[in-house]
Amino acid sequence: MLKNYLKIAWRSIKSEKLFTFIKVGGFAMGIAACLLIALFINDELSYDQQYKNKDRIYRVVLQGVMDGELRKSVHFQLPFADALQSDFPEIEKAGKINMSELFGAGKRGLRLAGESQNNFEDGFVFANQNILEILEISLEQGNVEEALNQPGNMVISKSKADKYFPQGDALGKTIILDDNPSRPYTVTGVMPDFPKNSHLQFSYLLPIEDTNMSWTNQNYFTYVLVDENTNIPALEKKMFSIMENYVIPAQLARGRAPDFIEILKTIEYKLQPITDIHLRSDLAMGDGLKHGDIRFVWLFGAIAGFILLLACINFINLSTAKSANRAKEVGLRKTVGAFKSNLVTQFLIESVLFSLISFLIGLLLAWTLLPTFNEIAGKSIVFPWEVWWFVPLMAASALLIGILAGMYPAFYLSAFRPVSVLKGSLSVGSKSGKLRSGLVVFQFATSVILIVGTLIIYKQMDYIQHKELGYDKEQVVVLEGANILGNKSESFKEQLLQLPQVKTVTISDYLPIDGAKRNGNTFKKTGEGIEDRGVPAQIWRVDYDYIKTLGINVKEGRDFSREFASDSLNSMIINDQMAHELGYENPIGKHINNGMDWTIVGVVQDFHFKSLKEDITPLSLVIANNDSGAISVKLKTGNIGESLSSIEAIWNKNVPNQTFAYSFLDQKFSQMHEDVERMGKIFNSFALFAIMVACLGLFALSAFMVEQRKKEISIRLVLGAPFKSIYELLTLDFLKLILLAIVIAIPIGWYMMNRWLEDFAYKIKIGWEIFVIAGGIALIIAVATISYQSVGAALIKPLKSLRTE
Repeated sequence: MLKNYLKIAWRSIKSEKLFTFIKVGGFAMGIAACLLIALFINDELSYDQQYKNKDRIYRVVLQGVMDGELRKSVHFQLPFADALQSDFPEIEKAGKINMSELFGAGKRGLRLAGESQNNFEDGFVFANQNILEILEISLEQGNVEEALNQPGNMVISKSKADKYFPQGDALGKTIILDDNPSRPYTVTGVMPDFPKNSHLQFSYLLPIEDTNMSWTNQNYFTYVLVDENTNIPALEKKMFSIMENYVIPAQLARGRAPDFIEILKTIEYKLQPITDIHLRSDLAMGDGLKHGDIRFVWLFGAIAGFILLLACINFINLSTAKSANRAKEVGLRKTVGAFKSNLVTQFLIESVLFSLISFLIGLLLAWTLLPTFNEIAGKSIVFPWEVWWFVPLMAASALLIGILAGMYPAFYLSAFRPVSVLKGSLSVGSKSGKLRSGLVVFQFATSVILIVGTLIIYKQMDYIQHKELGYDKEQVVVLEGANILGNKSESFKEQLLQLPQVKTVTISDYLPIDGAKRNGNTFKKTGEGIEDRGVPAQIWRVDYDYIKTLGINVKEGRDFSREFASDSLNSMIINDQMAHELGYENPIGKHINNGMDWTIVGVVQDFHFKSLKEDITPLSLVIANNDSGAISVKLKTGNIGESLSSIEAIWNKNVPNQTFAYSFLDQKFSQMHEDVERMGKIFNSFALFAIMVACLGLFALSAFMVEQRKKEISIRLVLGAPFKSIYELLTLDFLKLILLAIVIAIPIGWYMMNRWLEDFAYKIKIGWEIFVIAGGIALIIAVATISYQSVGAALIKPLKSLRTE
């Protein structure tokens, strides 16, 4: 019997090639999209799941309300971790990590002792011994209990050990950083590479040698391992004693104003599970790490469910649309004694067969698209063929979806009355018209929302890329690893300025991009007898040509000048925002202090030095002799390749043993928003999948309508109805539904994308033209989809159609 069922099912599949292609193709597209989304979600949710004690490892977060806004930070004082471990028995271990480039983390020049060639390496961080134990960092070489307990120690990753010590034994080897042989480092451990689904990604661990035990400087991430039975909310409340016992007394000793101390009293310490860091970090002061967003996980999950639902609905509609073609088969089989259960089984087997074929094609399609998807998403996901449950899960899903999608067509088709069918008086599906209309509205309302989302994401990213930033990022080459020049940096700068392709040069690693050096402090007015809580601000050490090289506009006062000896001592230039927060209308000549007295000589127009998700904050510039890791070169327009070759020649002349490494400032700016751009591309890709599946649904419904009204169309044609009237008959009702879908989708799309734009301090305004474009695209897609069936129906041969009736 099963063999007969399969034979009939296969015959049915072959007899309707177009509909089979659409049914299988729609299902396969839906399955491929769902698989890719599922793999993406699984990868995002897998972050930091590798720790045995993952339920007991937390990162400490500081949060409080300042200026009416909730702000969070993960930067703490050097003695903070030690105080946690000593004051709270619930905390078994507390460790700290310093990722600040101000202290030498990030990128550094590296060479082996006895060699002359320096390589520019990234991934340096400072950590204490406890971090190795809290993060369960085992060592393939070395003793984990002593690896970071002495100055000059270094733990390196397995991949770096293989790169520099291919013989296999890295322990005890000497490494020179920044071409400074007077301060060698000894390899005391080789650790496994951090997995790609870890929020931490570093290759070199150096011991913390900072001796500043002040409770007013904050540069360290703090991780804790708590006891198994710890009540986390209770511990968080107890941790406020750190603020009372250490932080507030230190700030009072610095002469902080009472209102600032009152703000400190509202601050809370929170413990963030390590498994939440990747997806649930909402920090006003960023941590410099790459993060995902749990909202995107939910959004993509919803899109996956929607695509799969549409694929199933389309399958049902296509099955019932061709029901008249199967009606006589059902009638004859019932007449010769077939039971309803036999027919239900037949149609369910057909549905499962369709599902299995669709799953196989969908798996192949997802596997083929995965490399492209990885490139878009910035992932390295692999298909889990080797996981024992994957193939059984796919087989079970194919069976389940096949049964669920086939149940309605099976019971619907098997319910035909033989007498009515054989007399030719079959009425197909008229009672379900409202349901089908609802499906059209649902599908296209969702499609319009997705189109709106796609357009707004595109416009926001275009706005970011072309927004006036307050500085000129074009034609600026950033030379990295320049600290190896040492006292030759000024001479190197002068040599660069002799090149005809070079306009200006500045030496500073304080740049308006993520990953550049930062140094904050708090400033108060002086000389006016005013005591206030002060203004937290960045203080950037730059040279005389910094403002000119980056094209920053000086609004008031003047730029730094070598003609004024005081500029190198106590002159300061501030931005508009700092002047505003200090309360100065005419700041030129005013004095402020942060423990040192500064004279304001200029005010620059606000410029963006952080992501456009964040507001511009107070910033100050001062002249300093920079042992800088970066030199920025402003080029004239022309042959970039020739300019870079000329710069490299001068570089090799001055530091022949250091690899020439450079980047462009505009590219680094783009990288600040690559996470948003990446998510936008993923959203757009799956939105396209969903729209294609929705179009197949509309095709199915228009096919169903044509199938229902074939006799009516034939009679109209016999009576002389023109092509136009037939086309309008089959199209207008659908267009009314599409217009209704657009009306429903507009407020939903506006609300959803308005919420998304709230993440950006600087954003586009959602104008009416976006909804006009989205609605127009939806109408064009709908008309094109419906027209295929409508034109085909208007061109049928009526006599042939009526004869078959």
